[in-house]
Amino acid sequence: MRRMSDRPARWTQATVYPDMWADPDDDPRNNEGVGPDGELATLQDFLTGYRMTLRMKCEGLDAEQLARRSVPPSTMSLLGLVRHLAEVERDWRNWISDGDPLPKLYGRRDADFEEAAADQALVDAAYSDLEREQGATDAALAEHPDLSERVGKDGIAIRELMVHRIEEYARHCGHADLLRECTDGRVGQ
Repeated sequence: MRRMSDRPARWTQATVYPDMWADPDDDPRNNEGVGPDGELATLQDFLTGYRMTLRMKCEGLDAEQLARRSVPPSTMSLLGLVRHLAEVERDWRNWISDGDPLPKLYGRRDADFEEAAADQALVDAAYSDLEREQGATDAALAEHPDLSERVGKDGIAIRELMVHRIEEYARHCGHADLLRECTDGRVGQ
């Protein structure tokens, strides 16, 4: 059990707003101008922002820090989140398909978290898996630009799938906030 004195001091790189991750001018999620036009573009923009947030929360940490389980008895870690979201991206393609489901990336259920170990090769593989699976899911969904279209065995609407993707990343970015703060004290949005 961690004692209060074992906890890292809270810190941020922001100077304008000390509760933020980065100053607005340095935050790559901030873009100039008005938001995107249209429902699909808006959904994609939010998804892109949450994907970027997850990567930002993991930046600058070594394999041990990424694999640290900061809230016992949970098996959740930042590396586990990266692996989990790669697994989830793959599974979303199963929702679109009428065919046989794609196999799990990491084998058995919960291996994405439980086998997230402090090994740089695992970290590199997790990022590679996430990027590949995101790209494959994005490409599969690009074939269905009508948000009302129902696909797959269960007839899920593309709109529902897009909103679910945003929800999944947003929820896990909240976890990443807490995990990062427990790991090295860095705070912010």
